[in-house]
Amino acid sequence: MTQYALRRLLWLPVTLLAVSFLTFTIARFGPGDPVRVAAGQHADPKVLEQIRADRGLDLPLPQQYVRWLSKAIQGDFGESYQQRGFTVSELIFPRMWVSAQLGLIVIVLQFVLGVPLGLVAARYAGSWIDPVIISTLLFVQSIPILVVIPPILWLFALEWGVLPTGGWDGLIDILWIQGVIAIPIPDPHLWIPVSVMTLPGLAGVARLVRVSALDVQVEDYVRTARAKGLAESAVQFRHVFPNSLLPIVTVIGMSLVGVLEGAFFVETMLGIPGIGRFAFESVGSRDYDSIMALTVVLAGAFVVFNLLAELLYARIDPRIRLGAGTRR
Repeated sequence: MTQYALRRLLWLPVTLLAVSFLTFTIARFGPGDPVRVAAGQHADPKVLEQIRADRGLDLPLPQQYVRWLSKAIQGDFGESYQQRGFTVSELIFPRMWVSAQLGLIVIVLQFVLGVPLGLVAARYAGSWIDPVIISTLLFVQSIPILVVIPPILWLFALEWGVLPTGGWDGLIDILWIQGVIAIPIPDPHLWIPVSVMTLPGLAGVARLVRVSALDVQVEDYVRTARAKGLAESAVQFRHVFPNSLLPIVTVIGMSLVGVLEGAFFVETMLGIPGIGRFAFESVGSRDYDSIMALTVVLAGAFVVFNLLAELLYARIDPRIRLGAGTRR
């Protein structure tokens, strides 16, 4: 397992090099000029040319890439075109932390709620309970977030006034009782984004657990446990439940990458200063250095998190032999 992990990590620089070069090339050949976008329509052409020269945008493409790469290896991702005076690192990582906090809450809720729903659907497969659970979740999943957010804002923020319309104020708020007793509660800014991000993902988790549980239900060790007279609740918790969660490990790896990516539409519509909103703005303003930094960081996170998921899968299921190409 250690050798397999080392081989995968040795390929990480090669992967990042390929991803960064492709992203760099596509961004440079895309429409728009980041210098003109940042300076506005009435900027002096001589000033624009000077800015391009200072940033190396007048050099041939290979030289531009080598110049960027030499700085990126040292941890310098450059200065933002759109927010001048700030380095890309100063802008990206605080926003990643905001998205990570929001995303981790969403992931926990999706698995805490989705796993039991999937197990219940598998346990009562063939009855009315199974299609009701899955159909309800699929219906919720099919509604686009862009459609869900406006009526929720109208009802809870404008009509009832119980939740803020957007923004971000951390995870915890303090509820004071008569100005003496302080009770920590989830911040009101969390309720709408967490709800609209959690509900669509429940269907995927529940369906995956359901399919896995149905496969486990017909295994010989489950039939043997029932034949010995073991109570059905014990069969479910001792045999079906733990063995149904193996495919979830891979999904967790993918979900952790999504935590760093943020939620483009949710963060933009609700004014959350996360990495998803920042990426959306960076692409729109042709902020080359910010786009490159986002791509490299997320690509590296994708490789590392998926490697951790594979190692965890092999640790949970001893039949897995990483790198062997066979399942023993």
